[in-house]
Amino acid sequence: MDSFSTVIRTASHEQHVEAETSTFMSDMLGGRLGVDAYARYTEQLWFVYEALEAAAGRLASDPVAGPFIQPELMRLPALEKDLAHLRGPDWRATLTALPATRAYADRVAECAREWPAGYIAHHYTRYLGDLSGGQIIRDRAEKTWGFARKGDGVRFYVFEEIANPAAFKRGYRELLDGAGVAVDELERQRMVAECKKAFALNTGVFRALGEEFPMSA
Repeated sequence: MDSFSTVIRTASHEQHVEAETSTFMSDMLGGRLGVDAYARYTEQLWFVYEALEAAAGRLASDPVAGPFIQPELMRLPALEKDLAHLRGPDWRATLTALPATRAYADRVAECAREWPAGYIAHHYTRYLGDLSGGQIIRDRAEKTWGFARKGDGVRFYVFEEIANPAAFKRGYRELLDGAGVAVDELERQRMVAECKKAFALNTGVFRALGEEFPMSA
């Protein structure tokens, strides 16, 4: 029988690929969009991580979600440094969420309030993605727009407190396996469905960004 981390990864594979290969992400990573598109994307991330991390203190003592709340994962301070670099010191004054981003952040906040196991699904899709595919985005951004390596503009992707990302991801998957054992089959299925939903919400943000930054034919 597959471990829960394998089940959740396999079940959401199609949605994961759809998010990763969105037109906007392909255009951005292919160097076909300007730094403004990257900055706008970074702004959208702020809303999602604000929802994820605003709940962290409250969920730290939760028996289900608590083990996943790890300070070394927190991204908001790094995101805010990036936004100050990308948009200037008054970045908050012009910060706006796309409707798709608002829907995503609202769903994260709702799970954080009402369903800690669902919150885990969002936590997993974001942070493990940042530690994995996020590193490709950092590398491309540094090369495309000339950011200093692991410096201002890409700090969001730099986990300074995680010395060994591969080992950290293994440990995280073990936590997921433990969470899967702690709940019944129906709850596991709900968590898998929420993981798929998280990727779909993310894809919705990419789609909206793609409409804002269309490639000229």
